[in-house]
Amino acid sequence: MFGLPYTDTVVVLGALVLGVTSGVLGTFAVLRQRSLVGDAVAHSTLPGVCVAFLVAGVKDVPGLLVGAAVAGLVAALLMVGIERTRRIKPDTAIGVVLSGFFSLGIVLLTYIGSRQDSDQAGLGNYLFGQAAGLLETDVVVMAALGGTALLVVAALRRALTTTLFDASYAGSIGLPVRALEILMTGLLVVAVVIGVRVVGAILMVAMLVVPTVVARQLADRFTFVLPLAGLTGAVVGVTGALAATRAALPTGPVVVLVGFTLAVLAVLLAPGRGVAWRGAKLAARRRRVLRDAVLVEPGAPARTVGDRWARASLRRQGLLAPDGLTPAGEIAAADLADRRALWSAWLEHGASVRLPDAREPDPTDLRGSLGDDAVEQLRRLSTGDVAAGTTQAAPVLTLPTGRHPRVR
Repeated sequence: MFGLPYTDTVVVLGALVLGVTSGVLGTFAVLRQRSLVGDAVAHSTLPGVCVAFLVAGVKDVPGLLVGAAVAGLVAALLMVGIERTRRIKPDTAIGVVLSGFFSLGIVLLTYIGSRQDSDQAGLGNYLFGQAAGLLETDVVVMAALGGTALLVVAALRRALTTTLFDASYAGSIGLPVRALEILMTGLLVVAVVIGVRVVGAILMVAMLVVPTVVARQLADRFTFVLPLAGLTGAVVGVTGALAATRAALPTGPVVVLVGFTLAVLAVLLAPGRGVAWRGAKLAARRRRVLRDAVLVEPGAPARTVGDRWARASLRRQGLLAPDGLTPAGEIAAADLADRRALWSAWLEHGASVRLPDAREPDPTDLRGSLGDDAVEQLRRLSTGDVAAGTTQAAPVLTLPTGRHPRVR
């Protein structure tokens, strides 16, 4: 299918299923600020795997996954129950359950290893993951579980979204909030069960968190975040699996490293939200403030490096001459005065301006951010002409009525 050996193809398909499923289902945990619950559930699957092996006596993958799912669900419900007692904080409840279940898993794993049973070989891979041991039937089971979980999300998306962001409102309109919260926890368990074979119980939390982190940097609306998280998980899973198979490295850690790298890049470079983007925007704003200060007082002495840079920049733009502002500079200064007067008018009369929708005013470009109609309302309000020219009062603030051409 991919021009790869059979084993590598199975690994890539398994990583693809894991990435899509954990990306979508992990979004609910991250946005509920319950990421560590996923970590605790992942660690709690280990005793479930061990108990399932002890009960069945054979290393049957579907049976082991059932044991992992039961243990993860019990751990999740136990954490919720401890939190609802209101005697223990949520992070403490997570720590208690995680350490207790994981310790039990290590004890059971050690006990099984001491029995010298040949069938127990490979159980430790559920701790660190071993994608190379995946079989075609394993991928089919993973795809069936993941597909079912995604269908549930698609069918109940509105109810799940309402409960996720405003549980009180969801309850007021008759939604079964408690049942939906348990369902979201169950979906998280499904994602963990799918991933323990590939990345292991220890690293599984990364596959739940990373796709949502990336998607959240690229989108603001939940309807976009959800599919973006699934797509990001798919990219991370496939890229990491291909890199691991080519370099003969363990798949789980490589997949997580790819996800970590992508998350760091998104946090740094995401348009509008990234650290670098915000830094560049802040630097541009500082430069604009320095240039505006020179336009207001062109004769003031340059005391700092920033002042000298601003003067040099205005000279390059043809706005400043040795003896003062150029004609173009005078126009730019008048435009600046107009914008500042508009902002002062907004601070005084903004509550009375009728806007067609929710808009964020930009102090540097009020007309561009609010629109011409809002600016004209401000002009009338500032001169006391509230009734569009029928009622004249003493002017509170006089604004220029003409628009000056922008000089960039």
